[in-house]
Amino acid sequence: MAAGELACTYAALILHDDGISITAEKIAALVKSANVRVESYWPSLFAKLLEKRNIDDLIMNIGSGGGAAPIGVTASPGADAGGAAAVAAPALEEEKVEEKEESDDDMGFSLFD
Repeated sequence: MAAGELACTYAALILHDDGISITAEKIAALVKSANVRVESYWPSLFAKLLEKRNIDDLIMNIGSGGGAAPIGVTASPGADAGGAAAVAAPALEEEKVEEKEESDDDMGFSLFD
C-alpha cells in the first residue's frame, strides 16, 4: 500500500472516530497537517468511496475476506440443445500414493554397525 493510500486511510479513520463527516477537503487537511505528501486524487477517491459505505461495517469485517471463489458451470455431455447446464462436479481427489519408507536395513547398514 502506498504512503498516500495509507495516510488517507488513517485520516478517514480519524474523522470517523471523531464523528466528523468524511470529505475530500477534511482528509486533505489532516494529511497536510501530518506533513505527508499525497497525490491530489487520493482524498477525493477515499471520500467518494466512504460516502457510499458504512465505515463501521468495513472495520468489523476486515478479516472476513473478499468472498467465495466463483463456481464454474459446464454443460453436461448428454445435455439437450436447450442450453441446460450442470454445476461442475467436485474436483476428484488425487490418489495419494504412499511411498514405502526406506529403512536402514534396506541400504545395507544401520546406525549401530
